[in-house]
Amino acid sequence: MKIKNKNDILISKEHGAYLKKVKKNKFIVRLSQISIFVGIIIIWELAAITGLIDTFIMSSPSRMWKLTMDLLSDDLLTHISVTLLETVLGFLISTALGLAIAIALWWSEKSRKIFEPYLIILNSLPKIALGPIIIIWVGAGMQSIITMTVLICIVITIIAILQ
Repeated sequence: MKIKNKNDILISKEHGAYLKKVKKNKFIVRLSQISIFVGIIIIWELAAITGLIDTFIMSSPSRMWKLTMDLLSDDLLTHISVTLLETVLGFLISTALGLAIAIALWWSEKSRKIFEPYLIILNSLPKIALGPIIIIWVGAGMQSIITMTVLICIVITIIAILQ
């Protein structure tokens, strides 16, 4: 026997029952995830209120919510947009440079063999440790953040495109 689903497609009764079971299981999983999250928040808040945790170190959900609302009314959105701009610019620059370098290395097998070990070494270096040096080189502004983004992304881009 055939039945119609919500899109007016004919499906078997068994398939309809299976789809209902899948949907029910998905709902139970999502409800469980949300319940666990809310439970953790409630326990955390109660521990902060009763003094079981030091709110100076662990804070509390209510204090974090209040601070977020205070920041939203101030300059948080401005700071988020500047950070997003810096990140996107750094990503675009590193993608363009990485693509150009990868194409050059792809064209010249000898160059690729020469530079590949250095790319692997550069990829394994902790680039974030260069932060203080970059600030000294380019200053503490948008340029340093874009430079850091480029340094983090360019080697990965080159390796990924070469592969």
